Amino acid sequence: MKKIRCLFIIAMLAATQIYADKPFRRAMPAPFDSIFPSSEYLGPTIGVPNTDPIFPLTNLLWKGLPGTQRNDIRIYGWADPSYNYSTSKQSNAPLSYDLVPNRPELDQLVLRIERQPNTVQTEHADWGFRLSNLYGIDYRYTTAQGYFSHQLLQENNLYGYDAVEMYAQFYIPNVAQGMVITAGRYISPPDIEAQLAPQNYLFTHSLMFTFDAYTQTGVNAAIKLNNQWTILFGVHAGDDVAPWAAGKHIPTALAMLRWVSKDNRNSLWGGVDSWNGGSFKGNHDNLQEFNLTWSHRFTDRFFTATEGYYMYQKDSPKGGTCIFGPTRFFASGGGCGALIPGKSYEIGFVNYTEYKFAEKDFLSLRADYLDDINGERSAYATGYFSFTAGVTHQFTDLIEIRPEVRYEFATRARPYNNGQLQNQFTVASDLIVRF
Repeated sequence: MKKIRCLFIIAMLAATQIYADKPFRRAMPAPFDSIFPSSEYLGPTIGVPNTDPIFPLTNLLWKGLPGTQRNDIRIYGWADPSYNYSTSKQSNAPLSYDLVPNRPELDQLVLRIERQPNTVQTEHADWGFRLSNLYGIDYRYTTAQGYFSHQLLQENNLYGYDAVEMYAQFYIPNVAQGMVITAGRYISPPDIEAQLAPQNYLFTHSLMFTFDAYTQTGVNAAIKLNNQWTILFGVHAGDDVAPWAAGKHIPTALAMLRWVSKDNRNSLWGGVDSWNGGSFKGNHDNLQEFNLTWSHRFTDRFFTATEGYYMYQKDSPKGGTCIFGPTRFFASGGGCGALIPGKSYEIGFVNYTEYKFAEKDFLSLRADYLDDINGERSAYATGYFSFTAGVTHQFTDLIEIRPEVRYEFATRARPYNNGQLQNQFTVASDLIVRF
């Protein structure tokens, strides 16, 4: 009997230690392995602890200024250089984040300062903020009219700076099971893909992601009703535009819903990303966007996610937002395209299938389709297909590489290499180095 009691006590102590090693969370278990860019389903994750690594620059900050550690204020970043081989010789567009063919480029150099509110505890309100500073080619995609946008919209520069995220957050625990209010400039909520490199499964982006909203400026509230349901609603100034810019539309509505099944194997995330009537204004796009993503978990190492969207706007020029800088070999310029009277429509679909096949490696397969029905987004009225396979290898917590191969083609036009080719093949890789 004594032996049985001893064994029972040992087992309980071991279980306690295992539990202590895992941060407490007021949510369902994380569905995916931590090797992936996110271990959570898409959408607001109230009740989930901050388990991000402590990067070297944060360590340095905490040693020099102990108060920043007490308040969990972090400063860190990454560099993201890349190289590609392409069958196009002038431009890879409409392929994004890999714009210039056959030469190395710096896609992103990012410095981030942030504090995440603690939404696990329910005893008191909490606060947070984030400022993400980006320099590199990718500013061409994140730029919003009114935020340093002259670099792109007036000068058409290849490289530039963008303050891609600038927001404050306030957490209130006693509204349902927790509410987080976000105010400022934030990443557009719906997509599988993200604007900043470490949050993506692959180096390049799907064609449908290339042409939807990147950032918004406004106020929104995420409310956790229970472990299955979370709602997000708010108002903003329109997609990729500051509230003081010529292309603003105030108010623009945002309303989305997150559902996770009780067995934690399926999730839906979707709704209205932006809706205000849809008139093109101030030489800037005014996208009306509706998204839905279904994610299915086979195991924590193997899952799939499929997203679809429908977008439109009224009386837009071909190619959308006008770039008045000089025409460049790598991308458009020279002003506005030809006017498309009435509504212009786009539909898009993308599937990601992810599989972790080794301790530090995972495979990503992506297939996507975009129909730019009137040419409003890409300047070519055509459908697009693209197929991408890539591997992410993590050398350490600070260094990873993402080689990929990609083939894409258009159905009704020749949009590649500045209007010369109907298809394009690329072999590319980037290298993410965190600091």
